[in-house]
Amino acid sequence: MIELTNKYEIAKQNSIEFMKNGQIADYLNSLLEMNKYKRLMVAIVAN
Repeated sequence: MIELTNKYEIAKQNSIEFMKNGQIADYLNSLLEMNKYKRLMVAIVAN
């Protein structure tokens, strides 16, 4: 769970940097990565 949280936070920081730099495609990919980690965390908590 700690690993997923760390990966989620890294993806979040990356998405903010991509948004600031105007890299839209990378920003959207980072958001998808964040969504993936969020789903995994929810699945772990549910079990």
